Amino acid sequence: MRWHVAAWLGMALLCASLHAAQGDASGIAEREARLSAQLRCLVCQNQSLAESNAPLAADMRRQIREQLGQGRSDTEVIAFFERRYGAFVRYEPPFRPATWLLWLGPFLLLAIGLLALWRVVRARRDAEADAPLTPEERRRAAAWLEGNGR
Repeated sequence: MRWHVAAWLGMALLCASLHAAQGDASGIAEREARLSAQLRCLVCQNQSLAESNAPLAADMRRQIREQLGQGRSDTEVIAFFERRYGAFVRYEPPFRPATWLLWLGPFLLLAIGLLALWRVVRARRDAEADAPLTPEERRRAAAWLEGNGR
């Protein structure tokens, strides 16, 4: 009868360890999916690793799985790919001196465009205000003033 209890305990321990391993595997799969969505496919460039079917994307997803299986953190995995491929591999590159132009460039272009528009509008307004009337414009203005003056 004792061996039955020992067998049941052994089976219970085996099931618990299998369940824990399955939980770890599902946790790694979730982390892999999250990291794959944060990294850019270098072949497609407008798709994440999770969306891409390119062979390089499959290799990169496998590399993510391997690193997560080795116990590396998400930050370490992203840092590995960033060292290997540069900040371009991230969909949201970090804000640091090497990527300032990437983050601030659109705003700088907008400011330059608004400044140019303002200068053109001001120059046209000044040119129109300073220009004397032509003889034809003077004649039409006089005729209009005489017609409304009645």
